[in-house]
Amino acid sequence: MIPDDPAAEDAVLALVSALRETGYAFTTVTPATHARVNGRPGNAVARSLRDVFGWSRPFRADLLPPALLDPMRRAGAAVPDGDGFRPTLRLSSLDGEVFLHSAYPPLDADAVFFGPDTMRFVQAVLAHLAARPGPVRRAVDIGCGSGAAGIAIAKRAPEAEVLLVDVNDKALRAAALNARLAGVRVHPCRSDLLADVEGPFDLIVSNPPFMIDAAKRAYRDGGGPHGAGLSLAVIEAAADRLAPGGTLVLFTGAAIVEGADGFRREAVDRCRRAGLDWSYREVDPDAYGEELDGPAYAEVERIALVVLEATRPGPSGDAR
Repeated sequence: MIPDDPAAEDAVLALVSALRETGYAFTTVTPATHARVNGRPGNAVARSLRDVFGWSRPFRADLLPPALLDPMRRAGAAVPDGDGFRPTLRLSSLDGEVFLHSAYPPLDADAVFFGPDTMRFVQAVLAHLAARPGPVRRAVDIGCGSGAAGIAIAKRAPEAEVLLVDVNDKALRAAALNARLAGVRVHPCRSDLLADVEGPFDLIVSNPPFMIDAAKRAYRDGGGPHGAGLSLAVIEAAADRLAPGGTLVLFTGAAIVEGADGFRREAVDRCRRAGLDWSYREVDPDAYGEELDGPAYAEVERIALVVLEATRPGPSGDAR
């Protein structure tokens, strides 16, 4: 549950502030690992704050002090479950911040996802920023989700105009709250790719959905061949909006069939046709192996996680 009224938002901010005072930290794992850990004997009910806010386990009211339980209930983030409560949001650690996102399991079509790929994506963005020859003046995170990457940019380029765009209203609310928690200035905007925002950018980042998902969840289903549809659409959208010297940093997945990376072929073709310089690397050669059992991946031998960087040649300038 991501709040959509001011009173609930204030309650969430109070909750996170109180939770930070406890020293809370949690690294969110994949849903498959989450299911395994929660399925172990003794893990059905929460025994700690990490169990509640990280592992999304039901809890008894006396587990939490009033400073946590009261704002949690005011925010609607604790719903009755048997003789206790069930959390409806999660809080994860990254880049020195605590990020709000959807509780486990993220089954809703508009769930706000956060996991290991979020961390890899932010690392890829930070690596680009560290090597970047010029400043960031105008940036956008396409399909921002929790807003983690855009917030990381805003922390390091506080004078930049940073847009967070998504088609998921729940994600935009979460991103706005996470930006407030991080103390940075960003601009959440509802947009299908870049269709509803204007102007060029000198940094475009994206971690779009790249799986085939029968449930059509917004954060997961990429459409197209083996889930590559949205990732290819991001390249095309960025090619039209990169300022001279501007770069797209795209973190996504690639289905490998008989040793061939079809996404790489299509992505590089689009970069070349748009006149963009590019680099491409695998950051994990084998992820989401459980997906290979499904019919959509019957011919796929592995799913690799990859980073594409595509740059518009020319001196960097003012993207405004």
